[in-house]
Amino acid sequence: MFLQPSSRAAAGQSAQDKKIAEQRAAMRPWVEKYRPKTIDEVASQEHTVAVLQKTLMSSNLPHMLFYGPPGTGKTSTILALARQLFGPELIKTRVLELNASDERGISVVREKIKNFAKLAVTNPKIDYPCPPFKIIILDEADSMTQDAQSALRRIMEQYSKITRFCLVCNYVTRIIEPLASRCSKFRFRSLATESTKTRLESIAKAEGVEFEEGVLDTLITTSDGDLRRAITYLQSASRLHSIEGTERTAIAPDSIVEIAGVVPQAVIMGLCTAMGIEPAETDADGDVEMTSVQKKGGRGSSSSSFQVIRDAVRSIAREGFSITQLLIQLHDAIIGHATLNARIKAKSALQMAEMDKSLIDGADEELQLLNLCLKIQAVVATDGKA
Repeated sequence: MFLQPSSRAAAGQSAQDKKIAEQRAAMRPWVEKYRPKTIDEVASQEHTVAVLQKTLMSSNLPHMLFYGPPGTGKTSTILALARQLFGPELIKTRVLELNASDERGISVVREKIKNFAKLAVTNPKIDYPCPPFKIIILDEADSMTQDAQSALRRIMEQYSKITRFCLVCNYVTRIIEPLASRCSKFRFRSLATESTKTRLESIAKAEGVEFEEGVLDTLITTSDGDLRRAITYLQSASRLHSIEGTERTAIAPDSIVEIAGVVPQAVIMGLCTAMGIEPAETDADGDVEMTSVQKKGGRGSSSSSFQVIRDAVRSIAREGFSITQLLIQLHDAIIGHATLNARIKAKSALQMAEMDKSLIDGADEELQLLNLCLKIQAVVATDGKA
């Protein structure tokens, strides 16, 4: 049986549309592709999920304030909740999502938000709870001006019967108290390492991404608890290791470090060694032992000479590493060191704070790093006692 020309054209058009749809799906950011569809899929926020599940059953939602570090699932949670409440059909008409960092003035509150808040809602017969109210999501609400937040108070009270507000922010202290007191507060914690690793493993498996040992740990470390950033790094590394768009090589930890823009740990350790701070050694039982430099109090070590420090700083400058990022990692390495005494850590922190201020003021990066390393080396030599 042969297809008519019109049928063949329709079949060809359908195949072409399907191919375009597949290409668009492949180009989608994984952050959006794997965003939780229901609140049950939200990771590491058990208390918030439990409370919101009860509100789903009662369909009685208060004004809400979500706050916590970036990449912990605040926006994903409210979007998943809205999807469960209204379904895919009504979510476009019942939910208004605004990024307050772009639209944060009082004119936006008085016009766009107020006009949407006062619209009446109907009660269609669908297979979702569909409560008789709308939801306005104000992402990055801590960027709103004081006047805009003050104008929002009256709107929240005036239209509370048909509109609910969800404020999403990183810093809850920037939300004025009269506004915060009108909302139920939900604190989002930094994601646990195990849940983050499980989520990354499931995404890598779904996308057919192969990776070497230690890649997931490197992703978690470089993203600093931000799951959104970790997923973005994973997608970038996957593209980096793609060959001709189909074949892929296994992702290596070094690729993640390059993409994340962090300074390799070997560079940090080399700089610490040049200053007379060596990694703590471990014995057979896993206990931390004092290194030879620390046992001597940091005195008389050739590795802490001016020439060695200058060479290390010059090498870092030639490599083009971000000195600001290096300062952050150097701070974590010194403060988290297992055997350095508190006096060294405190004095080193003060010196790093002074360098940070100098960099903000526009000082020369290489000169400031050399100055910092020499001062920390002097602190280690003076106060480093077993």
